[in-house]
Amino acid sequence: GQNDNQILTIKATHPDAWPDSTAHLNMNHYANKKSAAESMLDVALLMANASQLKAVLDQGPNFTFYTPVVILISISLCLQVTVGVLLIFIVRWNLNDEQKHWTLDIMENLATGLVFIIVVVNIFITAFGVHRSN
Repeated sequence: GQNDNQILTIKATHPDAWPDSTAHLNMNHYANKKSAAESMLDVALLMANASQLKAVLDQGPNFTFYTPVVILISISLCLQVTVGVLLIFIVRWNLNDEQKHWTLDIMENLATGLVFIIVVVNIFITAFGVHRSN
């Protein structure tokens, strides 16, 4: 009757409704997927910066902001390579080893900080207006 429906509703919404579930979060798998996604974004930005650098070099020193843009793009490219190397190390290490947690945390924070700096540098690159010559 009515009491049976109430019991089923409570059991279905209870967090322990399926006690036999073996679904556990594999932190290494999660971190590897996250790092792979970051790496793909890093590669996409690397390609965009390489294209911007080529466009600036094609325009030559006659481009108004030639030197600052070349320097900013070079900084961005170097930081992206650094983040890429950091991500490789982060993926290679086992998150389940508690002795490595502190080092991995520092590396993750460093990678995040560098990505922020890369974004800021690329905002300035965009502000200088890199365009392909006709």
